[in-house]
Amino acid sequence: MCSSDDLAGNLSAAGALVAEAVHAGAEFVALPENFAFLRREGLPIPCAQPLEGSIVATLRDWARQHRIWLLGGSFAELVPGSERLHNTSVLLAPDGALAAVYRKIHLFDVDLRAQGGSCYRESALIAPGQEVVVAETPFGAMGLSVCYDLRFPELFRLQSARGARFLLVPSAFARETGRDHWEVLLRARAIENQCFVIAPAQWGQHSPERASHGRALIADPWGVLLAVAPDRPGVVLADCDLAQQERVRASLPALRHRRL
Repeated sequence: MCSSDDLAGNLSAAGALVAEAVHAGAEFVALPENFAFLRREGLPIPCAQPLEGSIVATLRDWARQHRIWLLGGSFAELVPGSERLHNTSVLLAPDGALAAVYRKIHLFDVDLRAQGGSCYRESALIAPGQEVVVAETPFGAMGLSVCYDLRFPELFRLQSARGARFLLVPSAFARETGRDHWEVLLRARAIENQCFVIAPAQWGQHSPERASHGRALIADPWGVLLAVAPDRPGVVLADCDLAQQERVRASLPALRHRRL
């Protein structure tokens, strides 16, 4: 997606892409970080809302309508009694039930001006989450994360130790870092944990001050890319063969060889 500060427009675009994915045969659909609203880092988010708000209600409707598992990449969740928000990812079951809630743990406080980018202080507006989340689904357990979490392999190691078969990484990866780090890190997480990695991503120019790298992708447990998005909004689709994952884990049992 290439989301902006137009909530209604973003939801309309997301709904159309979800329907397109379902029409192509998807049983699980994942949207990127900040799919419903994205503006320059640090500015107030007027559509921040609780889990009971309209954004999650819309995701529930899509999941029920299409009878799919659906990841709402992330949205700004109100925190009772706090001026800061959570950057929250939600997983919906086909009946619209909230199957998992993950609040982004690692916050993007970086200065990319030397690389031609911007200075980001996510923590000025966002409070970090505290909980590692692995959700059970009919496809297998799914580990939830958001964007900058990708740089912290210990999070994904914990998830794989808890049985994760899929690692979900909805993102709005900065253009300056994405061109060199995005694919490398995602493939590394897939290989290290012998998991499928599903990484829906924002792409393009969201505002004069904010752009995302894009290249949403799906990687298999061997680190092979099954699908990569072109440089435009759209849907990428792949079959994730769980039997192949079992073969990888049996022939190269690195997860059982851990000593630390």
